[in-house]
Formats: sequence, structure tokens, C-alpha cells
Amino acid sequence: MNTRRMVIGGLGLAALGGALGYSLAPTSQSTARKSDGRFPNVPVQAHDGRQLRFYDDLVRGKVVAINMMYVQCEGSCPAMIANLRRLQILLGERLGRDVFLYSISLQPALDTAEVLRDYAERQSVRPGWLFLTGKEADIRRLRYSLGFYDPVPEVDGNLASHIGMLRIGNDRTNRWAMAPALCDAERIIATINHVDTAMVATAYTHIASPA
Repeated sequence: MNTRRMVIGGLGLAALGGALGYSLAPTSQSTARKSDGRFPNVPVQAHDGRQLRFYDDLVRGKVVAINMMYVQCEGSCPAMIANLRRLQILLGERLGRDVFLYSISLQPALDTAEVLRDYAERQSVRPGWLFLTGKEADIRRLRYSLGFYDPVPEVDGNLASHIGMLRIGNDRTNRWAMAPALCDAERIIATINHVDTAMVATAYTHIASPA
């Protein structure tokens, strides 16, 4: 996992350390969110062609897990996406019903909806997992509001060194946490279950790895 961006904006050092240690560590009032309690409601385009508003259409009232990636990434992205493919299998029928996965492109100028659609098809993405793109300024606002930034400008400007983390949260209860995107998918499920007040049990064993 890329380690150059281990400082996460809006999270205290204790919360960060907990996340890296696979702690569930939710933040009841995440300072990475806007003061009105919402993420930026910027327009985004999904890989299936839909034009959406980030907060109203994708986050409001939902349990979500969000990461950042880009199609041409040769670093941590392929391993992260492979791990999320396993996660979608573990989620089963919960995916798209109780829990929603969002992968936001760090290179929206290159990763158009059409490029993301082809990529999602190659990854056998199931309904409930969306790849998102948009205007560069809007994606940057989302990245900062989600806590995926580095306070050092030179590091923050190098998107090839993006952090391999998932922002996991329940908008209904304002419970938010971080988990390493490269940790065991079972541990990610544990974090999702922790913020999901329904706390639905999910079977972890005997799941074949995605091809």
C-alpha cells in the first residue's frame, strides 16, 4: 500500500492509528464533513451514464464505502479494486440495498464515464458499486471533504501517491470511520457492520477469490 499519504485530513492521530490497526474507530462528528453536516453536493457522473448529485443521490441516508482511484494507476489501485471485488461478493444481497460502494476517479479528465464503464465491466462490478467522475474542481472538493488529502502541497499534488484507504460511514447516524482498502475484505465488512445500525451478519468463510 502506498505510504506517502498517511496523514488524513479531518482525522485525529488516534483515529488514524486506529484505522491503520484495523480498528473500527467511528467518528460521530467527522470534521472532514462540511459544517452543515453534508458532503459537497457536487454533480458527478457514474460509469452507467447517470448524472447524479453526490450527497443527495449517493450519500444521503445511506451506508457507504468510498475510495479514490484512477484507471491507469499501476500502483496500489489494481490491488485495491481486486479487494473491493471480493468485498462485493462478501456483501452479497446487501450491496446496492443496504451498503453502497463508490470509487471516485482522481483523474476525471482521463477517466470519462465511458472509460469507467469499460473498466467496471472488466472488473465484473455488480449493481450497488459505482465508479464516479466529474469536473476536476468538484472532484478535488470531494477528495478534501472525504479526508483524502495531504497537508503538504507537494505530496498532495502528486495523485500517483494517493492513499489506499476507504471512507466508511452511515449518513443516517453520522457515524464515520476509515479502513485500509488493502486489509482483509472481512475486516472491511466488520467496519461496515460497525457503522451500520442494522448490524447484519455476513458470512465470511469459503468465498472464492474473484477471477
